[in-house]
Amino acid sequence: MKQNIYRSAAIVTVFSTIEKALSFFYRIVLSRIIGAEGLGIYQICLSVFAVFLTAASSGIPVTVSRLIAKNGANGDIKGKNAAVTAGIVATLIFTVPIALILLFGRNMLGFLFSDDRSKNIFLILIPGLILTSIYAVMRGSFWGNKQFLPYSIIELLEDAVMVVLGCILVYGVADPVLGAERATIAVLVSYVFSFIVSLFWYFKKGGKLANPKRQLKPLFASSLPITAMRTSTSVMNSAVAILLPLLLMKAYGLNNSEAISLYGIAIGMSVPILFIPSSLIGSISVVVAPELSENFYKKKTSLIRYDVEKSVKAAIFIATLLVPVLFILGDEIGSLLYSNELSGQIVHNCAFILLPMCIAMITTTILNSMNCEKKTLLYYFFGAAAMLISILAMTKFIGVYSYMLGLALSFIITGAFNLRLLKKQCPDIKYFKYLMHSLIVIISACVFGNLLDGIISRYLGTVWQMVICAPASVAFTAAFLYCLEMFTFKPLKKLISKN
Repeated sequence: MKQNIYRSAAIVTVFSTIEKALSFFYRIVLSRIIGAEGLGIYQICLSVFAVFLTAASSGIPVTVSRLIAKNGANGDIKGKNAAVTAGIVATLIFTVPIALILLFGRNMLGFLFSDDRSKNIFLILIPGLILTSIYAVMRGSFWGNKQFLPYSIIELLEDAVMVVLGCILVYGVADPVLGAERATIAVLVSYVFSFIVSLFWYFKKGGKLANPKRQLKPLFASSLPITAMRTSTSVMNSAVAILLPLLLMKAYGLNNSEAISLYGIAIGMSVPILFIPSSLIGSISVVVAPELSENFYKKKTSLIRYDVEKSVKAAIFIATLLVPVLFILGDEIGSLLYSNELSGQIVHNCAFILLPMCIAMITTTILNSMNCEKKTLLYYFFGAAAMLISILAMTKFIGVYSYMLGLALSFIITGAFNLRLLKKQCPDIKYFKYLMHSLIVIISACVFGNLLDGIISRYLGTVWQMVICAPASVAFTAAFLYCLEMFTFKPLKKLISKN
């Protein structure tokens, strides 16, 4: 069973890494063609759209996955089909009315945007609200049925469609507003693609629609807290998209375009680099969540403890490997990828966010798989309040770094509360010693990498600095972890084992 988990995690991770690399490449293209202002407009539209999308479907995939695991544990095939149907019904109840209101009430959208140019571009995405919400349900069915390969392929192809079409549409565009509009069209087309392909695969593999009545109540009970948490995240991002440029204009006397450019640099360039681990954490979550739910309903406490402990340590391990790389080479990465010094400085200065971020992400997924959605929602609100206070109080002192400080506080608060609750749920789990050792390794690797980078930068250019320092930093970190017996090759051996 564990061998299957390793292989599934490897499949999802490989495809997710390729997908994120494509998205990363796409942001570089967009930043160079439509500039920081166009990227800022594009990001504002996606942030507002994300509010409606997460409100419609963000909690449903996880819940559908869990209900499928629960019914699968009881051998109830009809119940599995009913869970999928209930997910579709639930998301349509919300998305269809909202889409109609947004399309026909477009004149009322001004309050959502600090920049009027974003309003018409935002409307392009509205049909995608219904389509991608249904795809989210299909995604949950893939997770629950442990069909990780088709899920990974569809996710990758969706991103590929967006990137290829987007590059074609924005090529040669000089106007940032027109560039943002064409990039948004590519997003809509990618939603249409994943909707069609996922439905085709679901029915091809024997999936059916069934009476959802019996599954609607547990679906809503479980998905609403998750949806509330993720919707709040999207609302917060949209609030930041409106509030941060306004505060920057007020504090530093910037005009609208300059403020949006700063927002685009921080949110559109630096944050995606800092969120690189999220794709790896997501891969672990996708594979472990159905397994945890199944073991939870079967009351297999020893397996639950094993999965929880390994997942938390894996998240800490990922952060430990990546923090030194981004800290050492953050400036070079920003300059090389975006030709923007500020984006690199933000990555360098905020690299340590990765550790609390990884812990908060994985522990939230674990606790949601164990019926603790209401408590994780409460903890999220504590962290969100800290972020909002940071932006309101600190922007006049530290500029766009107020958002980064708020992000760090949010993850620290959420992660700390999650770990405390997880210890109550699984008293025997052990992670504190591993975490403390990881902090020592991170600090040591950063010192080592800084010294190495200082020597190499005297003789070689940026590209060679990255080529040499990144692998050297990872190798140093991995070797240190191995010496502390925090890292072994056992999972790799299981992955490639013929047995």
